[in-house]
Amino acid sequence: MAHSHHHGHGHSHHGHSRGHVHAAPPERWDRAFALGIALNLAYLIAEAGAGFLSGSVALLADAGHNLSDVLGLAIAWGGAALARAAPSKRFTYGLKGSTILAALANALLLLVALGAIATEAVQRFAAPPIVPGLSVAVVAAVGIAINAVTAWLFARGRHGDVNIRGAFLHMLADAMVSAGVVVAGVVIWLTGAGWIDPVVSLVIAGVIFWQTWGLLRETVEMSLAAVPRGIDYDGVSAALAELPGVTEVHDLHIWPMSTTEPGLTAHLCVPAGHPGDAFLHEVQEMLHHRFAIGHATIQVETGARPCELADERRV
Repeated sequence: MAHSHHHGHGHSHHGHSRGHVHAAPPERWDRAFALGIALNLAYLIAEAGAGFLSGSVALLADAGHNLSDVLGLAIAWGGAALARAAPSKRFTYGLKGSTILAALANALLLLVALGAIATEAVQRFAAPPIVPGLSVAVVAAVGIAINAVTAWLFARGRHGDVNIRGAFLHMLADAMVSAGVVVAGVVIWLTGAGWIDPVVSLVIAGVIFWQTWGLLRETVEMSLAAVPRGIDYDGVSAALAELPGVTEVHDLHIWPMSTTEPGLTAHLCVPAGHPGDAFLHEVQEMLHHRFAIGHATIQVETGARPCELADERRV
């Protein structure tokens, strides 16, 4: 049996297939995370101070919610930082999977925040508070700017990295909440209709839930080592089967090592004999170029002995 192991490093000149985007350099995200956390901490402190001075429970509650933003950004940053750790004898892939755990934690954190928003909105239906509409709207308007700028910092990476998308959605969700507070504040100031506030909150919560549910599903799939979205399993299998001399492909596994790096293992049956290292190199190049799989392990079998893993029912 011959084995080939190839990490795909140094081949970034090859284009990625549709559905895969090169992640931005880690340094770029470090700056984005640092700036995002600093902006949100400053706003949180200012909002909490305004809440105490004005006696506004709404502002204090929103400041508490903004604390989840700082926590969400910190989790995503921690995942991205851990993913850069070098492989060890204990963690042979390094800690790349930290980005998957961070994205999952962010999705769960968003759902908890949504539950808090919805619960508070329902309680306000029962007893609408007297909201100082204009002052709340002004403070929330600042929140839109802070959250929108932070979301923008991560906007480019949201398609190629689920962890970055988690941070982006968290900030976008908060920008939407702040926008809703502004609209509600202005309408209440003009009409005095207190019920507007909880209605807007529930509508926004519904929109955020729709986005968060997709993030949660994808991160749970990744945690269970599902084939990454955007990679066609049948397409990869067919491409390997079409290689010269290959009569069968089995024990094909494709899984996410991190939110941006898929791994692959496969057994290729080549009855005519081992085709050599050049063939294996071409297989790696094809997988990297066509499917953005840069970490592949290929096992070539000549059929001299039957493979125990050839049975489709065995994995």
